[in-house]
Amino acid sequence: MSGAAINQVNVMSKKRAATWLLGIAAILLAVCVVGGKVGIVFALLLALMLTGIPVSIALGLTVLMFMYLLTHVPVEAVALKLFSGIEKFEIMAIPLFILAGNFLTHGGVAKRMIKFATSLIGHWHGGLALAGIIACAMFALVCGSSVATVVAIGSIILPAMVKQGYPKRFGAGVIITAGSLGILMLPSIPKVIYAISTNTSIGALFLAGLFPGILLTVMLCTTTWVLAKKNGYPRMRKATWGERAKAFKDSVWGLMLVVIIIGGITKGIFTPTEAAAMSAVYAFLISVFVYKDMPLKKTPEVLKKSASLSAMLLYIITNAVLFSFLMAHENIPQAMADWILAKDLGQAGFLFFTNILLLLAGNVMEPSSIILVMAPILHPAAIRLGIDAVHFGIMIDANMEVGLCHPPVGLNLYVASGISKMSISELTVAVMPWLLTMLVFLVIVTYWPGLSLWLPKAMGLM
Repeated sequence: MSGAAINQVNVMSKKRAATWLLGIAAILLAVCVVGGKVGIVFALLLALMLTGIPVSIALGLTVLMFMYLLTHVPVEAVALKLFSGIEKFEIMAIPLFILAGNFLTHGGVAKRMIKFATSLIGHWHGGLALAGIIACAMFALVCGSSVATVVAIGSIILPAMVKQGYPKRFGAGVIITAGSLGILMLPSIPKVIYAISTNTSIGALFLAGLFPGILLTVMLCTTTWVLAKKNGYPRMRKATWGERAKAFKDSVWGLMLVVIIIGGITKGIFTPTEAAAMSAVYAFLISVFVYKDMPLKKTPEVLKKSASLSAMLLYIITNAVLFSFLMAHENIPQAMADWILAKDLGQAGFLFFTNILLLLAGNVMEPSSIILVMAPILHPAAIRLGIDAVHFGIMIDANMEVGLCHPPVGLNLYVASGISKMSISELTVAVMPWLLTMLVFLVIVTYWPGLSLWLPKAMGLM
């Protein structure tokens, strides 16, 4: 290409960029004018996010700029809220569940769960893939993190599937979507964040995710079985009852954590935060002293990794607390609830609108940020429409699962990419059959509240 042609392309690129910038600026200005103070807040937040600033920092800067320029709230009040906003006992559950998940990931629990699941259904069509989904569900019962579930199960099951003759894309699609169960089953970091944001019972949310998690596991298994049978993927030898009993015996120490969490919370022995502490201690003991797959000298490394991830999440929460303080000070949640109710959408229409909004947000934000920004806005309208807060939380959780499995910010995709050495574009195509299944599941969870609410009501947590 000649120098003149290159210059012409550069001029055209600059013109196009300038046109985009002017267009975005005009839209943000219109939002400010039409929306008043509400519009200014969200225009500021969007403008900062469009510059590439992390969401957590964008939230904090939005608060500081708005408070300093448009209100008379003293800076000292903002600083006080920064610290007092996270002085909640429930927040301690987040680093403790992260620690428990890391101990379980490094402690041999995952491979024993995979072996047990394989002994049960390995002889079915696509048996190893089905075992991977069941193992993800079992690991999700005790973990609380989708990323940890993908790492723990995917790093073992994916190479084994490829070795058996499964296409790598098929195996990656299974693990990416099954790993999302990590935030739907019993303990779940997004559930804790939602509970803190909306003052909802954490124990009820934990139990409310069990039946939806089982349903999604069955739906993902069905999709996998149909594809495996259609394409003639490998089946394994049927295990004897003796082999199944031995596999269960080996995995029972990890599965006992489910009994500890459910039993402790429902019997009132300890709170969900104390359950997180028990999980961390129990996971450490079985990883180091029972299974002995994690040497004691590796403990500082696990603690450091857990502290790093916890610090990142708590930093996001701290800035989101400031953002919630700003919205409450300006009465934005109530104004948004009034606006939504004025549209007369009804329960069904509001839930549909919420799903679309959350799915769109999943394209640009990670789950913790979405919940911290959206939940305080949408929750008041949901309550005024007669939608149960626990059911609404599980619906939001299901939306976050979908967001973890598609680009550009789907964390499960990036983790699976690191394990499989496949590109994000390849994985995006690979995950489609299971992603469509998850969307059908989202509709079921949205419009069947009894699926989420029956168990916590039966256990007396509601």
